[in-house]
Amino acid sequence: MKSFIDVRRICVKLDPFLGKLTLNQINGDVVWGVAQGLIKKGNKPATVNRYLALIRNLLKIARDEWQWLDNIPKIRLLPGEVERDRWLTKEEADRLILVCPSHLAALVRFALSTGCRASEITNLEWNRVDLSRRTAWLNQTKNGTPRGVPLNNDAIIVLEEQIGKHPKACFTYQDQPIRRSNCNKAWYKALEEASLEDFRFHDLRHTWAFWHRQAGTSCDELKELGVWKTRSMVDRYAKFATENLAFAASRIELSRDGENVISLSRFCHGSETKKPLTSLSVA
Repeated sequence: MKSFIDVRRICVKLDPFLGKLTLNQINGDVVWGVAQGLIKKGNKPATVNRYLALIRNLLKIARDEWQWLDNIPKIRLLPGEVERDRWLTKEEADRLILVCPSHLAALVRFALSTGCRASEITNLEWNRVDLSRRTAWLNQTKNGTPRGVPLNNDAIIVLEEQIGKHPKACFTYQDQPIRRSNCNKAWYKALEEASLEDFRFHDLRHTWAFWHRQAGTSCDELKELGVWKTRSMVDRYAKFATENLAFAASRIELSRDGENVISLSRFCHGSETKKPLTSLSVA
């Protein structure tokens, strides 16, 4: 499991609630108690839902794959989860890049031009880059599926600046392949100097998608570029683009003198005097 570290971390947090119970003792009341306990500790609905989702998944595995359980409680996630909506303007991005050390600035610029995740960038090697074909191939992705990344001019420039620094790795720090640990302190320091709050490296991917939608890239094109599994995962960015509705919005502009608005007659049925119904005589 690529998410093993995260799963283990959540299990440690759940241990005070579930550690003394057997699987068949985890019922709806217990799960509700877990949710309430996490909320009292100040966790947001999104965080609590990650914990509930893990409990639900583990119980399903115990029932369906291991056949240790006959029945499991129905676990619903909490409502009110706010979808993260954090991205940078062009001016903010320029400000961030300006205060980043060179090795971190290269990662930020490449992320903004390709939408690649941090691990995809730091693991990129020269044998998976073809500058003449303007393509990079990623073999270590979040969903485990290798994918190709089209490189625009900005991405090409970043990679050309890295040529000769290392025979294998594209991105380096002090002549060695870069690691996330090489960037943590520099990242937080850069955010502080750029006066940016509540911003994570992964939000650069959101920024890349937001810029694409503003530039007119369709949701279907963006889905292919970012290799999202479902269209619903891309629809969150649809709200940022209105160019497809601009013409529709202009149809009733006052400058058009209402030429597109048809004047309809008003039938004031309410003011008409209704004639009484004539009774019919049946012979």
